[in-house]
Amino acid sequence: MSADSDRRSQARASTILGTSTVVPEYCLDQESVKRALRPLLPVSTNRLDAVMALFDNALVKRRFSVLPLEQLCVPRSLSDTMALYRDSAVRLGRTAAADCLAGAGVSARVVDLVITLSCTGFMIPSLDAHLAQDLGFRPDVRRLPITELGCVAGAAALARAHDFLAGHPEAHVLIVAVELPTLSFQRSDASTAQLVSTALFGDGAAAVLLTGRRSVPGVAVLDAETHLFPNSLDLLGFDLRDDGLHVVLAKELPETLRATFGAVVDRLLDRAGIGRADLECCVFHPGGKRILLAIEEALGLDRAQTQPSWDVLREYGNLSSAAVLFVLERWMKQHRPRPGAYGLLGAFGPGLSTELCLLQWN
Repeated sequence: MSADSDRRSQARASTILGTSTVVPEYCLDQESVKRALRPLLPVSTNRLDAVMALFDNALVKRRFSVLPLEQLCVPRSLSDTMALYRDSAVRLGRTAAADCLAGAGVSARVVDLVITLSCTGFMIPSLDAHLAQDLGFRPDVRRLPITELGCVAGAAALARAHDFLAGHPEAHVLIVAVELPTLSFQRSDASTAQLVSTALFGDGAAAVLLTGRRSVPGVAVLDAETHLFPNSLDLLGFDLRDDGLHVVLAKELPETLRATFGAVVDRLLDRAGIGRADLECCVFHPGGKRILLAIEEALGLDRAQTQPSWDVLREYGNLSSAAVLFVLERWMKQHRPRPGAYGLLGAFGPGLSTELCLLQWN
């Protein structure tokens, strides 16, 4: 990085002070899920074997849910599902936020902006209003609930927090992501997209605290990049129907990322005056095996640069917007790079879109 580029990045940087993650009490190992689904799925005997192989190939060993497996398979009305979502989201979000603040040694009273994330349920008042009441945020705390960005929202929230802190360098931003995709299991939907999501997704919550100050320990966010891929509206998303959310997931998604993602990353790195070879760690959303492989191939990465993403996929599944924050916590607490090392955080969501953050460890 040139001296001029370094000074510009230092001037704009924000700092991640801490993270926390939490999962609900029910652990769903993949073998148990397969046994439960066999008699329920409306597919032929021949196709059933292929479906079970799909679960094996997902590379997910276990996931967590707010309901035990036998209750997940019971049909519910949309009203009942949203009631379950609301109660569980508040409980998990409160725990994640409180743990994050306590770990950073920061009072809820100093939080200036709360960004809450979820695409797997709907509630008004929004989650941030509940957290403000339960945790004791100031009455003038700014609130930003993000509900429709899907899996990309975790990275997008970090980028928007970074933008806010550029103008408010003494402020603190708390991000809280809560996703409960297991509540969206559709036993009558045997589409490939729905089966893939059933094999991949798990419940969980994560929180991240940032400040605009650089003179504190943590991980610096130097810059951010967003990109909306053209002609890609039908590649990823949700359809909301009378019985709840149904996944939209096109098989072309990995190839789209493989062909175009590198150019988006290079645009961010070029502004900082560094190249792909300078990246020591990549904090990527674990959207699935094919997604992670496509990213590695697009950027020419070694597995050591992405291993925590694979670990989170194996141990928690895809937690939608919270997943990249689970990976960030792995890098910050278990795989901490050397001081000065550069990292790239990224996620993907409906649109098709990507959000990237350039990180530097200190």
